[in-house]
Amino acid sequence: MRSPITKPIVAIIIVFVVVSVGMFLLINLQKGAPKVSPVKPTEEASSLWPKYKVIGKSVEGRKIESYTYGNTKAGTSGKSLVFVGGMHGGYEWNSVLLAYQFKDYLDKNAGAVGIAGVIPDGVSVTVIPSANPDGVYKVTGKDSHFTVADVTKDQKILESARFNAHDVDLNRNFDCNWKPNGTWKTKTVSAGSAAFSEPEAKAFQNFVLENKPDVVVFWHSQANAVYASECNAGILPETLDIMNTYSKASGYPAFKTFDSYKVTGDAEGWLASVNIPAITVELKTHETIEWEQNLAGIKALFGYYSNKKD
Repeated sequence: MRSPITKPIVAIIIVFVVVSVGMFLLINLQKGAPKVSPVKPTEEASSLWPKYKVIGKSVEGRKIESYTYGNTKAGTSGKSLVFVGGMHGGYEWNSVLLAYQFKDYLDKNAGAVGIAGVIPDGVSVTVIPSANPDGVYKVTGKDSHFTVADVTKDQKILESARFNAHDVDLNRNFDCNWKPNGTWKTKTVSAGSAAFSEPEAKAFQNFVLENKPDVVVFWHSQANAVYASECNAGILPETLDIMNTYSKASGYPAFKTFDSYKVTGDAEGWLASVNIPAITVELKTHETIEWEQNLAGIKALFGYYSNKKD
């Protein structure tokens, strides 16, 4: 006579065997499966991710990096916007932090809803977070992202970090009324041995000539203003439009001319000389990024260029 517990025991054994075989197959399939790396920004990446490019290197060999979102390329009917932080290195480290905040914002929103949900169709955006990475490293000890806690409090180091490793003020090293010596406040600063003598300035020049952006926005500090760019031919009409557009949305006062002291060899002036509109956005202090204000200005530019016809 068969025991009443025989059937339950048999069922348990069958279940055990099935589960054991399944686990064995799963483990071995996982061992044999190729490893999948997380998506990283590349020049071939889809529009959900930035196209990454090293546009040059600093005096000390640090990468000057760019991240481009959207599919607009030079020669198309679309509009290309470029945002640059850290021309004055670690002295204006908050401009670099702002640029990284903008990049992180684009990364987050691109991954969630696709870049088209953030940047209008026909508009591309390139972020160059740190145009003077040696100067930033001098005050943070970091080659890329950093936090406020990483920044030195030593004022002498901060001021010296305005320059590149050749002790040149990069925003005096461009070809608009270039002179060997420039002015910063009441000080005389080196502008290099010639226009574009410094690798950082040369990298930006090559990037501009290759990509031919429609507008460039530089983040600086600490004048609390938006300035138009100009060289010998004066201010481009479109420059005034974008200056006023950014100013109205962000709340920074707009000024056609920076007149606190004479500036020669600046990047903005050189861009004006090659017919590319550019503005300088000056943050209020050397410690804040005023994210909401600047995001409002950025979005206003998106709207301006999405509606602009050639």
